[in-house]
Amino acid sequence: MENQGRIFKVFTANSNPKLAAAIAKELGCELGKAEVKHFSDGEISVSIQESVRGADCFIVQSTCNPVNENLMELLIMIDAIKRASAARITAVIPYFGYARQDRKAKPREPISAKLVSNLLTTAGVDRILTLELHTLQIQGFFDIPLDHIISAPLFTSYIKEKGDFDPNEFVILAPDFGSVSRARQFSMRLGCPIAIIDKRRPRANVSEVLNIIGEVKDKKIILIDDIIDTAGTLCNAANAIVEKGGAKEVYAYVAHGVLSGNAVEKLQNSVIKKVVFLNTIDIPKEKMLDKFVVLNVAPILSEAIKRINKDMPISAMILE
Repeated sequence: MENQGRIFKVFTANSNPKLAAAIAKELGCELGKAEVKHFSDGEISVSIQESVRGADCFIVQSTCNPVNENLMELLIMIDAIKRASAARITAVIPYFGYARQDRKAKPREPISAKLVSNLLTTAGVDRILTLELHTLQIQGFFDIPLDHIISAPLFTSYIKEKGDFDPNEFVILAPDFGSVSRARQFSMRLGCPIAIIDKRRPRANVSEVLNIIGEVKDKKIILIDDIIDTAGTLCNAANAIVEKGGAKEVYAYVAHGVLSGNAVEKLQNSVIKKVVFLNTIDIPKEKMLDKFVVLNVAPILSEAIKRINKDMPISAMILE
């Protein structure tokens, strides 16, 4: 007999209320009543305006720009719900900020992703549900359960549903060696070969293409990554694959559209014909280009929430 699960409630702070509302709609419930506001000095105030005693609570909050503000909103909301005697709290973090600071690249640097995991645990969260972490080892930073949804099946389903996909025409391109595992996930699902960009970073947010590993001449390219931040890496890879490699067309599939600085301008002027994102971060209208497509992750996150609530396995879903 299927476990019916305990009473569950879905709350949101201010980072992506549209996605939270879409998740609640998929679940057939209303968002929990909560108020997240700021005092005049910038301090965050959270008020949970309904009972959560004994409930299974899910807080939807991406830790995107403004990163520190959204992170603090999440931490304070966790504390508020914990103190209100919730049975369990799951932080649903579609985009996990600070994930790129996952190691000491040089002496006297922090491992900020580990610090954030400690903060979340100390605040009182019982479980994490997230999507397309920058690196998989971040899962090991938590001493609580973490469910990680990968984006490849969402993107590859979209590609196949278009009806004009021929695997013989395409090559999956990893813009750096860190993206090779993502490229393999696409390759296994689409049956396309892989190519890799060999690059170096002379300084933060700057990349230079050194070599192209793989055959890309006269091919259509599916360029994959987890994040577009300043868009330098993606645009440099796309330009190199066309100018140096002789590729026909470039399409980018990226989970999280951070789009800081002049990223939108770079993408508009790049050779990339289309950029497909997930709605883990709400892209404002002024940043939307005609070449942007945004896919909805609410159905898959809501399914994961249902399974977590009912203590059912979610390995059959798109997890890594």
